[in-house]
This record gives sequence, C-alpha cells and structure tokens, in this order.
Amino acid sequence: MKIKTSITLLLSALVLSQTAHASQQLTVWEDIKKSEGIKTAIADFQKQFNVEVKVQEMPFAQQIEKLRLDGPAGIGPDVLVIPNDQLGSAVVQGLLTPLNVDAAQQAAYTPSAMAAFTQGNVVYGVPKAVETLVLIYNKDLLPAPLKSLDDYRAFSQKQRDAKQYGLLAKFDQIYYSWGAIAPMGGYIFGKDSKGALNTHDIGLNTPGSVEAVSYLKSFFAQGLLPNGILGDNGLNAIDSLFTEKKAAAVINGPWAFQPYQAAGINYGVAPLPELPNGKPMSSFLGVKGYVVSTWSKDKALAQQFISFINQPQYVKERYQKTQEIPPVVALMNDPIIKDDEKANAVAVQSARASAMPGVPEMQEVWGPANAALELSVSGKQEPKAALDNAVKQISMQIEAMQASNQ
Repeated sequence: MKIKTSITLLLSALVLSQTAHASQQLTVWEDIKKSEGIKTAIADFQKQFNVEVKVQEMPFAQQIEKLRLDGPAGIGPDVLVIPNDQLGSAVVQGLLTPLNVDAAQQAAYTPSAMAAFTQGNVVYGVPKAVETLVLIYNKDLLPAPLKSLDDYRAFSQKQRDAKQYGLLAKFDQIYYSWGAIAPMGGYIFGKDSKGALNTHDIGLNTPGSVEAVSYLKSFFAQGLLPNGILGDNGLNAIDSLFTEKKAAAVINGPWAFQPYQAAGINYGVAPLPELPNGKPMSSFLGVKGYVVSTWSKDKALAQQFISFINQPQYVKERYQKTQEIPPVVALMNDPIIKDDEKANAVAVQSARASAMPGVPEMQEVWGPANAALELSVSGKQEPKAALDNAVKQISMQIEAMQASNQ
C-alpha cells in the first residue's frame, strides 16, 4: 500500500512539475531579421524568471493573419509584432488581449506612438519602432535644409528657371498631403465624448482642409512639380529625379535611405518644414508594436516579457542592431540618436506625427481621398468640391461596410 501511495505521489509530483514547467514557456513572433535586436534581453529574461522563450521570425505585417489560424489551433504565439494600422480590425475580431500599462509606463513613450496602440482608452500594445516621412535633400544641390514650405516654393521656382526641380512630394495622395492638412485644421475622424474615434465624423472637407489642399495645389499650378508624379507610379518618378540629381529635395521615408545611398547621393535628412501658419508639417506615423495574443496561456507573463525587453538599455541595443527608431523618450535624447542626423530627423518628426486611425473604416478613406486630391492639385476640380464629394463617398462606403458587419 505504501509503495502504491508513493508511486501515486511521485506521478502527481511529476505531472505538477511538467505543468509548472509548461506554464513558464513563451512563444514570441518577431519581425523578419529583427530577433538579433532582442537576443540579450531574452537571455536576461530567461535567467531572471526561469522562462524558456522560443522566438520565430516572420514579416510583421503577416503575423495577425497567421494568428487567426494558429491561435485557435493552440499553436500560435504569446507575443507578436503588428503594425498599428492592423490594430482596429484585430481588436474587433477579438485577437488581442488588453494590457495593463500604467500612466508612468506610458509616459516612457512618445504620446503619438502610445496612442497608436490604444483603442477607446484601452491599451493593446507597446510601441517598438516608428517610421514617418522626412525631408531628404541633396547636399550638393542644397547645402542645408530650408525652414519653411514657402522657402522651398521660392527655391523650387529658381530651380525651375535652371531646368531643375527643387522640392518634390506626392501631394496628390493623402499619405503625403496629410502633413499640411492636419496642422491647418483638417482631420480624418473626429472623436466622441469618450475619446473614441467617431467614424461618422469625417473632417477632410473642413475649411482648414480646403485651405491646405489649395495651398498644395499651388506647387502644381506654378509648374514646380511635374505632372509625371501624379498617380500610382509617381513615387518612382520622384525617386528617379532625385537619384539622377535633377531634384534637390524630396519628402519620403526612411525606406528610401538605402536606395539613395546606393545611388551615390550625398544626402541629408531633416524634419519636415514649417507651413504658412507657422506650424511644422505633420505626417502619418507608422508604428510597430508588441501585442499579446488572446490565446496566450500565460498573459501576465507575456506582458511581463514585453515590459522587460522594452527597458531603455535593451531598447538601445535593439536600435544599434536593427536601426529601427524606438519611440522611447529617453532614447530620443540619447547621443546615439540625437547625434545621428537621419535617426534624429525621424525621431523629431515622429513626435510631430499622428498615428493613422487604427480602425477598419480607415480602409474606406484612401481611395476617395486620393482621387479628390489628384483632381484638386491637377486643376481638374476645385478643392472644396472634390473634398466634399470624397467625404460623401467615404461616408457611404463606411455605412455599407458597417451594415454588412451587423
């Protein structure tokens, strides 16, 4: 009887041991070629908390789609990386777990980056890296960046007189023209009394929006921008003119740094210039963030992992290894970023930027908004009429979308 009891107790202890061990495992999906950036943080986390962390790399934009299948099957991650513009649909579909991030922890990040992973005052993720538009200039054609967009307009006129171009930008698309629209009084979606986005309040045709688009139109009307940059292939045309040294400056993102360097351009990077109203141009903020799966078997440990690896010393190492700009206030003031022209420009502009609305309805904005902008800047339609029509179309598409989801 004693032997049987001892065996039973031994088996019970073994089962409990295995269960305890299993609960101290985390699966982390990291972005492709980025896991090296968190290697030290993971090693320290494993030692301190006696946890086994398994890391798998995959493109961050595809992780939510894979979670939809792997999560319910019990083979998904505890922690994953997603872009902020996928947050809204992920929350609606119940794929993510709300996080407990107090005010002090949130204050460690730039407000715009933190807001990118907040829905209705509920935090669903911790920002990892940011990217946004900046001003890139050829130092051989323009020794130093100019202060205002008006300055660039005057400079562009001189360049056109010399059969060259000054500043080039895709002002016919909302992603690029947003930099003027937002500081001049436009908005995409308003907010309700609780601070949540109101997708029935669309502000792309406010007086400020019309004024901004009319101002941007002047660059085309005065022949300072070539008609060849209009439409879907316009960015390729801009890149060609800049790399062929036919344009002195462009508004583009960090993704253009390497191609411009490979083309042998001696370029500098600066935050976007000031508008006529004295406010600096804004931009859309793209944010990658760490989130926790709804199907995680240890959500508290998963969040503890995210908090641990986002301590400043680990974030600094991650930046050094990946060159992704972290929206951590302490790091933005660190010489490693502050003394790096490119990184500092992205960091400064990121603080002025606003996250793209992280709701599914945002997908209904792009097409009508871009069409209205192209009609406006090309002179085919007056800005107010074009923007009014865009808002009507966006509203109709959102109503149809919401009705189909009911």
